[in-house]
Amino acid sequence: MPPSYHGLGWVKAGIFLLALLPLLNLINAGLRDNLGANPIEKITHVTGYWTLSFLLIGLSATPLRRLSGWFWPIRLRRMLGLFAFFYACLHFLSYLVLDQFFDWPAIIEDINKRPYITVGFSAFLLLIPLALTSNDYLTRKIGGKNWRRLHSLVYPIAIAGVIHFAWLVKKDLATPLIFAGILTVLLIVRRINTRIL
Repeated sequence: MPPSYHGLGWVKAGIFLLALLPLLNLINAGLRDNLGANPIEKITHVTGYWTLSFLLIGLSATPLRRLSGWFWPIRLRRMLGLFAFFYACLHFLSYLVLDQFFDWPAIIEDINKRPYITVGFSAFLLLIPLALTSNDYLTRKIGGKNWRRLHSLVYPIAIAGVIHFAWLVKKDLATPLIFAGILTVLLIVRRINTRIL
């Protein structure tokens, strides 16, 4: 049963708090000196994991609406997408500040030499205009058609995110393959719905 108008407010508040849990867990682990042997790697991996997770959860809103007939998942999509961008920023900043400490020549060399960083950095850059236009004012300003065209970039961004993840871990591909499987299903559902519509 879809939630009422007031119920949706509670759902949004609950998801907002749940979406902050990965960050709070990281902070708690950091304060307890419990981030493992390589804290920077841990922070980078966790923030990257949740970037991809929120991207896929956000992408599932439209198929869920079409399959169930409920509109309320769409009302959550913007918040989920912004949380994906939030964790992407933390992921990038953990690399920029903690890993490289603003060593720009090393960063540029890294982006050029390590393909998985090139792919991940490209996906992050593409996310920026999507986050900046995730408000009512700019949606009206650029027009619904242009907004939808721009935000369709989220699919190649998610693909790039999965490739970035798989390329990074190399050996243990179980989790990247789960992400790839979910994304494949979402792309198939989108393709089917596009043909029907």
